[in-house]
Amino acid sequence: MYRYRPSGGAEFVTENPHDPRGLIAEAFRMEELTPAECRTIFLDWAISVPQDDLTQSASYLLEFYSQTNSAHPMLEVLAEVERPASKPKRRSKRRS
Repeated sequence: MYRYRPSGGAEFVTENPHDPRGLIAEAFRMEELTPAECRTIFLDWAISVPQDDLTQSASYLLEFYSQTNSAHPMLEVLAEVERPASKPKRRSKRRS
């Protein structure tokens, strides 16, 4: 797994507790990813992170990678974790 520095270049990192399998790091190394592909990678990453640490880990990764990759579609996917969920619309059996 690689850690990107704001000044450029990469440094090899053996372990990151916020990205245990290195999926997010590899996504940022890939060029021309679509938002749909980023969501797929994100879901795979979310399965490998403890659920109580998910929001905190996503926030850390968003802050870390936004310094060097301002236009990558994975940033939008990571930012969606911090947005509050909308309330589900109530469906009734009887229409008005």
